[in-house]
Amino acid sequence: MDLTETSPAERAALLNAIADALSSAADDLIPLAMAETGLAEARLTGELKRTVVQLRMFADVCAEGEFLDVRLDAADPDFVLGPRPDLRRFNLPVGPVLVFAASNFPFAFSVAGGDTASALAAGCPVILKAHPGHPRLSALTAEKVRAAVATAGLPAETFDVVHDQDAAVRLLRDDDRIAAAAFTGSYKVGRLLAAIAAGRERPIPFYGELGSVNPVVVTPGALAERADTLATAFVASVSGSAGQLCTKPGFLFLPDGHGLADTLGSAAGAVPGHPLLHEGIAAAYAARRAAVLATPGVSVLAEGSVEVGPSGRSLAAPTLVEVGLGDLLKHRATLLDEAFGPLSVVVRYDPDRPDLLVAAVGELFPGALTATVHRAAGESDAWLRGLVAVLRERVGRLLFDGWPTGVAVTPAMQHGGPFPATTAPATTSVGTAAIQRFLRPVVFQDCPPELLPAPLRDDNPWRVPQRRAAAGASQNWGHRSA
Repeated sequence: MDLTETSPAERAALLNAIADALSSAADDLIPLAMAETGLAEARLTGELKRTVVQLRMFADVCAEGEFLDVRLDAADPDFVLGPRPDLRRFNLPVGPVLVFAASNFPFAFSVAGGDTASALAAGCPVILKAHPGHPRLSALTAEKVRAAVATAGLPAETFDVVHDQDAAVRLLRDDDRIAAAAFTGSYKVGRLLAAIAAGRERPIPFYGELGSVNPVVVTPGALAERADTLATAFVASVSGSAGQLCTKPGFLFLPDGHGLADTLGSAAGAVPGHPLLHEGIAAAYAARRAAVLATPGVSVLAEGSVEVGPSGRSLAAPTLVEVGLGDLLKHRATLLDEAFGPLSVVVRYDPDRPDLLVAAVGELFPGALTATVHRAAGESDAWLRGLVAVLRERVGRLLFDGWPTGVAVTPAMQHGGPFPATTAPATTSVGTAAIQRFLRPVVFQDCPPELLPAPLRDDNPWRVPQRRAAAGASQNWGHRSA
């Protein structure tokens, strides 16, 4: 049986089988991930658990069946706009999806990660481009996924892996079977792949996450209320996983005279060097760090370092710099690009002219995955409401009194944002809405009952939710009570 023809219950069984296989193989997968990525055991153990939970979440999405969005409009000779035919609408899988794995999440955004889980849940076969940063882990994970596919009685074409970059690009450019693609990685590579997807004879959707700088704004009231706590939590967020997270706070806006220079410098200086994922990231981070440090108007709070450790892997210790808002605006060409590593920029703003801050934030950050506001208890000044209004237009997730690192795997999560954070700002790669990327609606009009797909039949053999519009209902449209 082809995956596209499977019932929601059968897809749920497949996803749970993959989750079981990964859980059972943890003792083999985690040491291999540690060896290939340099990430810590605790971090990888948590990430593998997240990946398993993600798979089970989408299994439940399948089992519930709401993602099919079944709508049945009964034939209605008395419809207010003239006779209405019998219309039956639901979501079909778009077809095979090409997924490009990420380097910084070797489980959660890799072989059996969220893109794979959501595509399989939608009923789409997956071809996974493994990341070269963890090839052996990718091969072992793929082995577990293939075994689950075979156990479910599905064809081998349900899931496949390619390791060669040129082969993956050929699939994206020339293979007519590929109906959509998903990517998590750098801005440069993502833009190139997006152009290839758009330039096909039959263009296909490309869901690219291209990185983000994630501004954080601290109000004067929040600074007065909890300055030291904010400083230490900020450093922890910047330095976690050696700053190799797409949600790392890249800019921290503090009022002039904040008095936190020493606290920030000390907290960052106490963090030892941590491994960078591979030498390509190390080289790019070193170049980005050097450019920031050389920018006029920048002062150093914590110099940090990038150096080769005893194992031969590059280690990075946090670098924090400070700049005035005027200099950030003046040197935006140098300072605004993402630094994929433990570097962040503290920006001083005039607390007596918060309007200038709001205007600058709107100008400097057209699109990001996240933005964060730290305020004092009960604070809701007009300028703060204006800031929130500006930020909500530019991000996918707006946080209050927290830190953006750590993305909850839960139905309501939005992990995406306006360009340049992503190529498709109306979608997400985390949360149950991620399945919508790989679905396409189709309507059956006046279809004979014997030719209807299962979810559109009146006897509803899949037992999925069906939203019905009865004949005659249009006569009362607009008259519901408030």
